[in-house]
Amino acid sequence: MSRNLARTIARSFYANSQPEGAGATVRRCIGGHNTIDPFLMCDIFEVSPPAGFPDHPHRGFETVTYMLEGTSAHEDFAGNKGLIKPGGIQWMTAGRGIVHAEMPVTKSKGIQLWINLSAKDKMIEPSFQNLNDEEIKRVNPEEGIEVKVIAGSSFGVKSDVFTRTPTMMLDFKLSKGKKIEQEIPKDYRGFIYVWKGSGYFGGNRFKGQENYALFLDESNGDYLPVEAVDNDVRFMLFAGQPLKEPIVSYGPFVMNTEEEIFQTMSDYNKYTNGFEKAKKWRSSIGDGVAGIDFEKEFKN
Repeated sequence: MSRNLARTIARSFYANSQPEGAGATVRRCIGGHNTIDPFLMCDIFEVSPPAGFPDHPHRGFETVTYMLEGTSAHEDFAGNKGLIKPGGIQWMTAGRGIVHAEMPVTKSKGIQLWINLSAKDKMIEPSFQNLNDEEIKRVNPEEGIEVKVIAGSSFGVKSDVFTRTPTMMLDFKLSKGKKIEQEIPKDYRGFIYVWKGSGYFGGNRFKGQENYALFLDESNGDYLPVEAVDNDVRFMLFAGQPLKEPIVSYGPFVMNTEEEIFQTMSDYNKYTNGFEKAKKWRSSIGDGVAGIDFEKEFKN
């Protein structure tokens, strides 16, 4: 397939560690006022019991938890509960409202990505897509190159994950000396996070190194070239179709207007309009995971 223009890297920064939640540390790639439509936040987290993310609400977007190391338990007020094991994902659509807890069973490291929902989808019913490591598709275009296709597609292999907001989430491993050209839709915006090693990214051969976030330019380029020159490199690519809608957020709530945020806060405080089950619900893991039989209680 002929390609017209390579994407370049417009900017980068080192993602420093910072405290988050109840005893976790995160490296924040995007968040707050620094967002890339349709992405709202991306944290590389490390957390060990008894720390974690106890009972908390969401509305108006999706959260993706991708475990790299360790195991995490999740539980919500609708009765869903399970384990996210190494290499597995949970793709949660908060929609009109969910209250849940995310607590590590062991020392854990992974990614949490927040993806915005369009106005027409913000008040849909909550839902989950859970995949273990072995259920996520992979492609090896040649020896020394592996792509884990979490969302979107790569080299003709398409993920089974349904994305309401069109999204690519790909985990790449390139051995030293290997090159790739990953196709990206021209209207997608996105960024890269370098897990390990270093490589040359984009048409401008920008050198990306471990723990750096690299941001794609906003040209109409349709592919991203990457080369592992000095050593092996592992990196994540996040790209998505911009919604081009107003964003008004307040903590764990993301809507389109201030009025919708005020309504969300009222709904949550009064246990109405999607938050009814929160009134009497408390997770079994929010105070820690000691003494819980996870093999019995938290099977996926």
